[in-house]
Amino acid sequence: MMNRPYTGYTGRKSLGGPALSVLFFPAAVLYHELLLRAFDRSTPFFDLALLRVALFSIAAGLFIGLILDLLPWKTPARVAGGVLLGLGTVLFCVERGCRATFNLYYGVTFMGDMAGDVAGGFGSTVASVVLSMIPFILLSFVPLAAFIFLRKGVVPDEGGEMPVRIILAAVLVACQLTAYLLSTLGPAKSYYTYEFTANAAIPHFGLLTSVRLELEYAVAGTPAPPLGEFIDDPVDTPAPGGSAQPSADPSADPGPDASKRPAATGPNALDIDFEGMAEAETNETLKSMHQYFGSLTPSEKNEYTGMFEGKNLILITAEGFSPYAIDKELTPTLYKLTREGFVFHNFYQPDWTQSTCGGEFAVTTGVIPNWVKSQYGNLAAQASIEKSMPITLAKLFAPLGYNVPAWHNGQFDYYKRNQYLTNFGYDYKGCEGGGLELPYNGWPRSDLDMIEATADSYIQAYVDSGTPFHAYYMTISAHGWYSWADNNMCKRHREEVEAKYPDLSEYCQAYLACNMELDLALERLVDKLEAAGIADDTLIVMTGDHYPYMLIERDKVDYYNELRGFTDSEDDTSRYRNTLLMWSGAIQEPVEVDTPCSSIDIVPTICNLFGLDYDSRLYSGRDIFAGNYEADQYSNCMPLVVFANKGQGNAWITAAGTYECSTKTFTPSEGVELEDEEGYVKRVHRLVAAKVNYSKLIIQEDYYAHVQFPE
Repeated sequence: MMNRPYTGYTGRKSLGGPALSVLFFPAAVLYHELLLRAFDRSTPFFDLALLRVALFSIAAGLFIGLILDLLPWKTPARVAGGVLLGLGTVLFCVERGCRATFNLYYGVTFMGDMAGDVAGGFGSTVASVVLSMIPFILLSFVPLAAFIFLRKGVVPDEGGEMPVRIILAAVLVACQLTAYLLSTLGPAKSYYTYEFTANAAIPHFGLLTSVRLELEYAVAGTPAPPLGEFIDDPVDTPAPGGSAQPSADPSADPGPDASKRPAATGPNALDIDFEGMAEAETNETLKSMHQYFGSLTPSEKNEYTGMFEGKNLILITAEGFSPYAIDKELTPTLYKLTREGFVFHNFYQPDWTQSTCGGEFAVTTGVIPNWVKSQYGNLAAQASIEKSMPITLAKLFAPLGYNVPAWHNGQFDYYKRNQYLTNFGYDYKGCEGGGLELPYNGWPRSDLDMIEATADSYIQAYVDSGTPFHAYYMTISAHGWYSWADNNMCKRHREEVEAKYPDLSEYCQAYLACNMELDLALERLVDKLEAAGIADDTLIVMTGDHYPYMLIERDKVDYYNELRGFTDSEDDTSRYRNTLLMWSGAIQEPVEVDTPCSSIDIVPTICNLFGLDYDSRLYSGRDIFAGNYEADQYSNCMPLVVFANKGQGNAWITAAGTYECSTKTFTPSEGVELEDEEGYVKRVHRLVAAKVNYSKLIIQEDYYAHVQFPE
């Protein structure tokens, strides 16, 4: 019998060929990056950033493929490849969830720090987020599924030939170097270096590159900004009394403490020898900081200086508050308080890319929130926990004999709020183990319950013993999600809202409904002040932490536009227009204020109103009522609203006009003519860069600890 050769097979052959092993990981990485980009409505798909993302992705994929190919043990190499793809897929899905929920991308260290808090505080809403992301999740797992099926072809037993490996390594280096040059020599340089944040970097360079930079800077430190370029040339500062004064009805009487007093004069500044501190300083960063703050022009005292000297202050950061929560019938107290005190027509709460924590930091410190690496977390408020914060309101009021309590009706240590508010000088209590017990513990809790449980303590102390108070509240009733199913405060007021606005979407109705609980809290607070006879002795100040961004991305619809009745996007400054409530029973007629202002201006404005000894140069913001500027002239003490850089540059508003970073255009204010518009815009750009970078250094370098304050 003749022997014949065996023509069968002894096992499954690997699928694919050399091209599959070379191209799979570059294709998989690029696929994930493009998928994330395609689902992000806030990021243009086709622009120069796409080339950078593609080059970085190809380089990263080639690197992964080469490492796995060089491993002599192929089964473990395939397992490692699957694990890497799995972890990468999860990371892309988590980032997509952050973008869909908060419209922000977050760094991996921040997400790691916050994972426990999110699970505990928002566990009930995670399911709805995941359900809304099912298409993205399914598409994200395609490369992993393909790898599992093709793994022996992607990582073949025989490995690659050495000449092929050398060529691939050369291509890897060429792609990485080209992408690096495009990133560091072009307009995106600052986002790749000293202004790096995950939110700005991911749209410009891709998620994997952002993770690499985050880890690199965690070890080596973030590159230093060109601080010397930000310090202003000396300029002539206009004398007090220019066009900056609040516009008011001349016949209106803002109250005896305001209308009968002469305008105070002189700068709001302390006797701080910045020049001497700079000469004595050997640390170049601190030297530059002394020079910068010493170069600023202080704000001037004015007719409102000391209007509430010795009186009481209640400061409130209201969760998700916006002007569109104000309704004459549904929220009558908000309607009343925002129209009877100081009425701010040009106030903004920018998106600082740090959600509630960033907004609260701006409101309570007067400093622009930046991302700062620290052992407590990367948010500005968290990084400030171990730093000297001597010019917060609590630290200024407490030495004057004030009670300085603070409360939050949410998880007491969320964002490490218990630590940073304590460091700000407050006697802080919150829910879930933080000393504040409320009768209702559903999601979210009631602001009305919080006022009922807390206000009597400091009001009665003032009535009984004359002990003044500065109380601070961080509310939570108006927290998203905004739906009947996800928010118990919405459910409480569903019938009233549906009856008045039957044609609004559920999400907009629910947003209005949960703000009715905030309104009831304010109503009860005012009632308690009036019943105690101290409404005239108390100033209430309130604004939001951020606009209600959780109204967007539901069903791929921007419901915030529906609520307002006009269309814009998160790239537009108009999206962040808000309301600053500043009311007291002592203000008999409304005082209209048209000055551009924002949340970082609240603390220095309060300092001026209460006649505190403070140095206006040490805050990022300014006293809104200071008049030492002219609208058509540049000055480093003029009104300036700064909007966070989210990868397109900083937008800003001054009395002279508005600069939109998304379109790179400046629009002058009505009636304002600039002699040199181009020069003005360049100077404001530099001032904005200075405020942003030096505010970061205030926390990073613990600057206030190095300032020699007068005794």
